[in-house]
Amino acid sequence: MSTSISKLLVNRYLDFLDEHIQNVVNHVEEDFLEINQIADRLYVSHTHLTDTVQKETGHHPCHFYDLKIIEVAKSLLSEESNTIAGVARKLTYDPSNFSKFFKKFTGLTPGQFRSQFR
Repeated sequence: MSTSISKLLVNRYLDFLDEHIQNVVNHVEEDFLEINQIADRLYVSHTHLTDTVQKETGHHPCHFYDLKIIEVAKSLLSEESNTIAGVARKLTYDPSNFSKFFKKFTGLTPGQFRSQFR
């Protein structure tokens, strides 16, 4: 596969993630999709999507999925009207699992991030 076609697939994947994550936050979709489900929606195989993203970026597709979720979480946490538990639920996480997930990527708990943000 040519590099330009590979880059196009990576861009389609990243664009899909942005839209999909917003759809979950806005309750248009109930849950986050698995990578194989995303591949199906992009009309490629799970293996092809994973291999292409890995080859083009050096990272597994899940890496970008998680980073984009973290960016949305940061944005939601920056709004004082959102509770941490509410942000967790909006992102389909149990609040304690959300805190672990958030800390893994940021080095801070959601509460620490919020305090630092203020």
